Amino acid sequence: MKLATLRNGRPDGQLVVVSRDLTRFVSAGRIAPTLQAALDMWEEAAPLLQNLSDELNAGGIAGQDFEAGLALAPLPRAYQWIDAAGYLGHLERVRSLKGSKDAELQSHSPLMYQGGSDSLSAATDAILIPEDGLATDFEAEVAVITGPVPMRATKAEAEAAIRLVTVCNDVSLRRLVVDDLQNGFGFFHAKPATAFAPVVATLDELGDIWRDNRLHARVQVDVNEKLFGQPNAGEGMHFDFADLIVAATQTRQLGCGTIIGSGTVANDHDEVLPIKRDGTGFACIAEARTVEKMKFGKALTPFLNPGDRVRIAARDAEGKAIFGAIEQVVEVSLRDA
Repeated sequence: MKLATLRNGRPDGQLVVVSRDLTRFVSAGRIAPTLQAALDMWEEAAPLLQNLSDELNAGGIAGQDFEAGLALAPLPRAYQWIDAAGYLGHLERVRSLKGSKDAELQSHSPLMYQGGSDSLSAATDAILIPEDGLATDFEAEVAVITGPVPMRATKAEAEAAIRLVTVCNDVSLRRLVVDDLQNGFGFFHAKPATAFAPVVATLDELGDIWRDNRLHARVQVDVNEKLFGQPNAGEGMHFDFADLIVAATQTRQLGCGTIIGSGTVANDHDEVLPIKRDGTGFACIAEARTVEKMKFGKALTPFLNPGDRVRIAARDAEGKAIFGAIEQVVEVSLRDA
């Protein structure tokens, strides 16, 4: 089944079931008012939500028209958002960035940080930055939402805890990374609100696309309507999602509704921008720039500027967006104007 959270004037929105083709929805309010409520009673709620999904997809319920602009982030505010580095290829490319450390490239334990989860962005929300010139970058990732996970979870326990899957844009302000890493406790100012696709899906809904605790689908990124990258999220993921959950539970349990990010999706290749229609490309600007520096002696691709548009979507074999698309425009906040 596929689920979304619609805007209703309340912080946590309204839980709805979305049709497989993302064209229609029906309210799930009689089962659970919000996605977090459904997760909290998942064993009871999931079969009821699945029945509603089956009826909607079979045409037994007409439903209403679904549009991404109606939706908040699936979990507009979450108890915990943990981002990790599942793709060592991404770390390999960006390790030359100022503030990075070669020692961080390790294959036995994933890097991770705890991001802000009190205000997660909807798929159509703007990328709000406080000022221009901060080297604004996108990072296209896969994310899972878990049930409760015990401390020191086994890999089997971690795998069983995965409830839902989607994609996200973990925005980075690259010029602030140095101060965060060298003068603070880790990423903070360099990481504004993360945006999520409008829809989440259960593992059974994904079928063969979900296997080995990985999403085997292209994550397509377009910047200003031009293809930037389309790496396959199932390739090059050194640490799968069960590995990431196990690592996160080494000293703590995870609450129900924890979101785990895969890190920037990255595949091995020697391409530079612009990429061909069947090329692989990149899921963040920093990678493209470091490859350009190695090949041409300088970075050519600019970071995002106000007015630039980014679209991120995981696509199936037919090219359809599995979770809908993240479509954001960069805007400078006028709060202090």
